Amino acid sequence: MATLLIHHPVFAEHLVPFGHPERPERIRAVEAVLAEDRFAALIREEARMADVEMILLCHPRSHLDAMRHYSPSESMIRVDADTTMSSKTLEAALIAVGGACQAVDAVMDGDAQNAFCAMRPPGHHAEPDRAMGFCFFNQAAIAARHAQRGHGIERVAIVDWDVHHGNGTQAIFWDDPSVLYASVHQMPLYPGTGAASEIGAGNIVNAPLPPGAGSAEFRHAFESRILPALDAFQPELLILSAGFDAHHRDPLGELMLDEADFAWATDRLMESAAGPALGRIVSILEGGYDLKALAASTAVHVERLMRAG
Repeated sequence: MATLLIHHPVFAEHLVPFGHPERPERIRAVEAVLAEDRFAALIREEARMADVEMILLCHPRSHLDAMRHYSPSESMIRVDADTTMSSKTLEAALIAVGGACQAVDAVMDGDAQNAFCAMRPPGHHAEPDRAMGFCFFNQAAIAARHAQRGHGIERVAIVDWDVHHGNGTQAIFWDDPSVLYASVHQMPLYPGTGAASEIGAGNIVNAPLPPGAGSAEFRHAFESRILPALDAFQPELLILSAGFDAHHRDPLGELMLDEADFAWATDRLMESAAGPALGRIVSILEGGYDLKALAASTAVHVERLMRAG
């Protein structure tokens, strides 16, 4: 089985103010590198629009109604200080949710071994009733719940290696032991959550790293905290919040990783997923704001996923 790539042209139509880091050029850089000949074997599908029931798996209807209310017909509006909506933002966010669930369906049905969802806006900061941190709906969380409700599995793990902690994902599953949320991130840094003491119902594993931490610290956090938690939890599906802003080139973080670290982490997680998950991985793009680093890191990540086929 091959690796599935989920994409859609609308992801480049979510517009932001000049100078905003979460800009359309991000997804164009990812699309450009994944168009190279070395990725010819990818199965490519356009993401489908989410239905209302998908959104309601993790967000109340009031949140969806609020996003519809705020959505402008032209120009841009700010939801908060750094989260902006343009006329295509709501469509992009809903298609991102649909694409994440589409990827889950493909790997759970055996149509692909794993999947990478090349999409924006990101999602892991979106709390149940709050858009924030460039995020509107929490794709990774919804994908996890969709796997449980739609495919009957009991245990889903979400691993998040974005440089920023996924406060939204943690909040959604805080007291739900059927979903493991494990995060490696910089601390202190936005949004201020993610201390090691935050454990939820025993299903939250945070491995914060100090500014300036590099490969050795990142790999130690994986080997001492993240991988043992996965081994103990024995998930039936692994979802990745794959942000690449822990790269040393990234302007929004102070970690010192490079492409080799993301390749290594992908390999380790693929090994971990070989148990009850049967190798099933859905990887969802989150952050990454230096275009060169984002493209190169995405490339090594997807190359590793393709080796499973």
